[in-house]
Amino acid sequence: MPTFIRHITIDCAPPYEPYQVAWFWSQVLALPIEEDDEPDEDESCVLTPEGHPDLLFVRVPEGKTVKNRIHFDLGPELARDEEVERLTALGAKILDDRRKANGRGWVIMADPAGNEFCIEGNPAEYAAAKEAYEAEQARRRAAEPS
Repeated sequence: MPTFIRHITIDCAPPYEPYQVAWFWSQVLALPIEEDDEPDEDESCVLTPEGHPDLLFVRVPEGKTVKNRIHFDLGPELARDEEVERLTALGAKILDDRRKANGRGWVIMADPAGNEFCIEGNPAEYAAAKEAYEAEQARRRAAEPS
């Protein structure tokens, strides 16, 4: 049998607590925190649906020193701009805004502990951006001399 991913583990260095960061992600993803987890413990787990790796937040002594080498790209149900506002209200910060006028692009954010993640467009926004892109490409091809 192949090996599987049980957890995606996120380090939490002082002054951030594993439970505090797990709470943020439980709100973002509308998923529960492990029932037995409590504040001030060394780890806290956000439970995902069966067959998906849980998100495990663990206390570490050292802080983050460089950009994350892996991050989440989130596809919201809400419109991208509304999701950015919702997550900002939960404590996320905008690090870079790469939204484009044509509806494509994303927003780079950080959770309260500084872990980067991206907010992409929702399915309707992606479909509209793709349609606009394809229409623009068709106009350009039609305008080229034969």
